[in-house]
Amino acid sequence: MPAEREPWRPRLDRSIVLRHDRVRDADLLLMPERAVRLSGEGGRILRLCDGRRTVADIVTELGETFPDAPLADDVPGFLDRIRAEGWLR
Repeated sequence: MPAEREPWRPRLDRSIVLRHDRVRDADLLLMPERAVRLSGEGGRILRLCDGRRTVADIVTELGETFPDAPLADDVPGFLDRIRAEGWLR
């Protein structure tokens, strides 16, 4: 019988830093020789990616602030896109 996989507990790659730029009033992912400006609530989501919370935990926590948002669909999709870029582990 195959062992069950542990749920993913996303965290930023060690080479990446999440910062808020006060001048631009935007969240940025800073990485060697590149910066990516996050739109919408991307920074808020990534701040919860600490390697301790599961994706379900992140959705639940965000749901307290955004109870009517389609978080169960949007957050995992966003995190999958960020992981595909190699920015999340």
